[in-house]
Amino acid sequence: MNIGIWLERTAQAMPDRAALFLGRDQVMDYAGFDHSAREVAGALVEQGVKPGDRVALFMGNAPDYLLALYGIWYAGAAAVPINAKLHGAEAAWIIDNAVARLTLADSTGQAALAAQGVAAQPVSRGPAVARLTDRAPDDLAWLFYTSGTTGRPKGVRITHRMLIAMSLSYLADVDEVSAENATLYAAPMSHGAGLYAMVHVLRGARHVCPASGGFEPGEILDLAQHHDRLHMFAAPTMVKRLTAHARATGAPGTGLRSVVYAGGPMYLADIIAAVETFGPVFLQIYGQGECPMAITALPRADVADRSHPDWRARLASVGRAQSVVEVQIADETGAVLPPGTIGEVLVRGDAVMPGYWQNDAASEAALRGGWLWTGDLGRMDAQGYVTLQDRSKDMIISGGSNIYPREVEEVLLTHPSVIEVAVVGAPDPEWGEVVVAFVVCDGPLDEAALDAHCRAHIARFKRPKRYIAADSLPKNNYGKVLKTDLRAHLDA
Repeated sequence: MNIGIWLERTAQAMPDRAALFLGRDQVMDYAGFDHSAREVAGALVEQGVKPGDRVALFMGNAPDYLLALYGIWYAGAAAVPINAKLHGAEAAWIIDNAVARLTLADSTGQAALAAQGVAAQPVSRGPAVARLTDRAPDDLAWLFYTSGTTGRPKGVRITHRMLIAMSLSYLADVDEVSAENATLYAAPMSHGAGLYAMVHVLRGARHVCPASGGFEPGEILDLAQHHDRLHMFAAPTMVKRLTAHARATGAPGTGLRSVVYAGGPMYLADIIAAVETFGPVFLQIYGQGECPMAITALPRADVADRSHPDWRARLASVGRAQSVVEVQIADETGAVLPPGTIGEVLVRGDAVMPGYWQNDAASEAALRGGWLWTGDLGRMDAQGYVTLQDRSKDMIISGGSNIYPREVEEVLLTHPSVIEVAVVGAPDPEWGEVVVAFVVCDGPLDEAALDAHCRAHIARFKRPKRYIAADSLPKNNYGKVLKTDLRAHLDA
């Protein structure tokens, strides 16, 4: 089944329903969305694109992005969405690795690729294809390239089956969607925001691209008030910025119905502040490219609850397994660990990838015994709530004891002077590794005060041995802190 069929069906059922918007302005209804996607497919077919070919997308957020995505699927091809914030050289590498037949790009993307000697073209129209190209459930639909924080990114093979499972699990475990809702693309459409387009197409919701093309808190809150019943996907750093803006300006967040956050650690202090500011509009999911958006979910009731005796622990978790997968915590042999024991998060089900693109070694390392080994460390309580610790590569072993950076970061973030913090391990001849904290403060860094704060809340052996003042923390294009860069700074 081709995931594009959902657009075809919605256009048949509600052709006059408003579909695509740029800011406040409607661009087209669902009949126009469907017909334009067919014309994009026609242009691709005219240029030799065949079922199974890869077509790259190197574009910022815009209505044309959705036309291109669905045009690719209508033609039976697979999309290769590339983060528009990547350097042209990085995008060129992905295009080459994916063996893309064509690359569709906006003017900025075309210029960046031209500098690398790579041809790209704008989204164009041709004779509308009459029918959707048949695809099998396990055919490639989306070739997702990981963020590549530790080397060249890997291409995750996302199938039509995976996208369908992920979308239906959204309705079952994350949130309701109706034709009265609007979804806002403030995060890159090459990532989580774009992955949630399908479920909103299925329900006939409105699709809103900010006129700025990105994330501007004032613009987001204005569009929420204008469009009403607004959904959006946001990285934790975006939630923090939105909260800070609302508190500084007094903006109420009217019209904001659902904010699904994921893509990095959401610290307890930040989500408490967000709920206090906007109310019960937040939901959390946990996924990764290898199981996109579909490992666990923490619904709005759990995020907003302050009455349950374990509400803080649940709020610090990423929720429980979504309906389409099984999740377990295992040791290095794959043996399931008792509740509360830290191990690696394993997942299997219809939302899990069949493997990486042209990388058998990486596939064999990630897919073992029928399970996806996520590389994330966490624990599961008796009620099934999963709490992540860190990536396995980020765990610090000091004097033979395991120290999880996130635990230290959570404590430091409760100090009133700390804005951001990242904890890494530094080699040490006596202890093996010691804890180092890079701290962004709202004034001079007071090491003694921070050390006293840590000693009051965590075991002495976990507290940082060094505090390094930073103006900002290095992040990749998805907002994740680049701890590899911080470690390199220590080695310099």
